[in-house]
Amino acid sequence: MNITRILYGVGVAMATLLAGCATQATRPLGPLVIESQGSFAVGGVVKHTPGTYDNNKPTSAGQSFHGDHLYASYQVPQHAKALPIVMLHGAFQSARSWETTSDGREGFQTLFLRRGFPVYLVDQPRRGRAGNSTVAASTEPAPNDQLFFDQFRIGKWPNYFDNVQFDRRPETLNQFLRSVTPNTGPYDAGVIADAISALFDKVGPAILFTHSQAGGPGWLTAMKSPNVKAIVAFEPGSGFIFPQGELPAVMPSAAGTLAPEAVSLADFLKLTRVPIVIYYGDNFPVEPTSERGQDNWRVRLAMARRWVAAVNRHGGDARLVHLPEVGVRGNTHFLMSDLNNVQIADLVSAFLIEKKLD
Repeated sequence: MNITRILYGVGVAMATLLAGCATQATRPLGPLVIESQGSFAVGGVVKHTPGTYDNNKPTSAGQSFHGDHLYASYQVPQHAKALPIVMLHGAFQSARSWETTSDGREGFQTLFLRRGFPVYLVDQPRRGRAGNSTVAASTEPAPNDQLFFDQFRIGKWPNYFDNVQFDRRPETLNQFLRSVTPNTGPYDAGVIADAISALFDKVGPAILFTHSQAGGPGWLTAMKSPNVKAIVAFEPGSGFIFPQGELPAVMPSAAGTLAPEAVSLADFLKLTRVPIVIYYGDNFPVEPTSERGQDNWRVRLAMARRWVAAVNRHGGDARLVHLPEVGVRGNTHFLMSDLNNVQIADLVSAFLIEKKLD
């Protein structure tokens, strides 16, 4: 019997037991001692316009523009572990994804600080506090609340899923929808990966957490930086890269077609040097459906399974956990802030312990 499967099964059982015995709502939370904290920008480029700058008649001539960097804030707890965790958000989000949950509980930032990890939260280039884009774009006040309610699997508007791990108070939904953050420039996975790689150059060896759209830039960062020591990916939604000549078929869905992306075999093999785990939540089918919000995740789960198989076929150490298959139910697209986020954190901790990264 596979020893990795045994160890993981033990980790799942331990996490489930912990969640059943002591939820965050009842667990006494003592003071969290922070030894140091701060924030900075890293990566990006500087653009210059020709000409001579005139202090008294300022135009673009002779001026420079700093853009396409990321913004990082960090906290280091007392008696910190050796490896920090870098947390990278997904589409229409910011570092807030990892902070206090929409219903007011501790998010992954604090949960992992309490477990002794230094934590770096990121606003990716062209988003949030890293809004200086070197490429022009416009933002429009397009209504999308109901789309996100469905797309992020809180339910089928206006109804919540019966088992959903999302607090149903109106103020919780209000806070969640107010976390939506637009791009200030075109989304570019390469620009994001360059900036995250610069962060790993500055921070040194660390663990990378990604969510949703950050999956693609996460793989690219692991290919660029040897300082990425593990990847924990929550519901990667795009950017599935495969070696040239080994691309699986495109996957049509009610939400559009998901296509794999090609990289060189030499680059792809860099992914085999780090342990990787992918988590997907609940309330979407494994067979085709006409329901857009659910079929969207059916194809992403299917593509992720093929991606994991490709990594392992080339000697890597990747696994995919579909949470309902291990008895963890009701999770939305935002596993790290769901009502059972302590249980999800326990699963992640079990993985890090198994890989000797805790």
